[in-house]
Amino acid sequence: MAAIDNDWLPVLEPEFKKEYYKNLYSFVKKEYSERKIFPPANDIFTAFHLTPLSDVKVVILGQDPYHNDGQAHGLSFSVRPGIDIPPSLLNIYKEQHDDLGNYIPNNGYLTKWAEQGVLLLNTVLTVRAHEAASHKGRGWEEFTDAVIKVLNEQDRPIVFMLWGSPARSKKSMLNNPKHLILEAPHPSPLSAYRGFFGCGHFSKANAFLSENGIKPIDWQIENI
Repeated sequence: MAAIDNDWLPVLEPEFKKEYYKNLYSFVKKEYSERKIFPPANDIFTAFHLTPLSDVKVVILGQDPYHNDGQAHGLSFSVRPGIDIPPSLLNIYKEQHDDLGNYIPNNGYLTKWAEQGVLLLNTVLTVRAHEAASHKGRGWEEFTDAVIKVLNEQDRPIVFMLWGSPARSKKSMLNNPKHLILEAPHPSPLSAYRGFFGCGHFSKANAFLSENGIKPIDWQIENI
């Protein structure tokens, strides 16, 4: 696990000393030594490396990493170049097309968003190959709840995009009036038609950032 070494470290360091995290670390280390686990161990904290706390403008909460070969690399919804765009991300692109007029790119590599201040955070950060939600309930949720708490306490406007029931369940933790909370069904093919399509979250987020004197996000992922 590549250590967190930017401005996330001082606020998250207390978590690393807690009993639940010691147990989680032992479990994850054992899993990597005995099984095929995603993302690669050095990518577990990619979201924190690419989006320092002081840069966070938007938070998009996912559930757990993609569990098929070559997909997960530490950013929720993102896949590396050369990997087929997963259905949920394709629906995100479709909504951006309708909302902002963006073209649908030929890849699902979202580092451009992360580098602009979009924290692409899963609530669970590891998964067994081909076993969705296999690391659920092992301690990651407690860690990512601590992350959400830190974000809620930031004394500046941040947009939270909560898609689907697991993400929306975090709304009760977000009570800072400076922030904008946007909720919608999950973008997966099973639920996108229940209100994710047409939610307008990307234009709403940019309008909110602009109103608060913050540079909006360029959501267009370019073709590779």
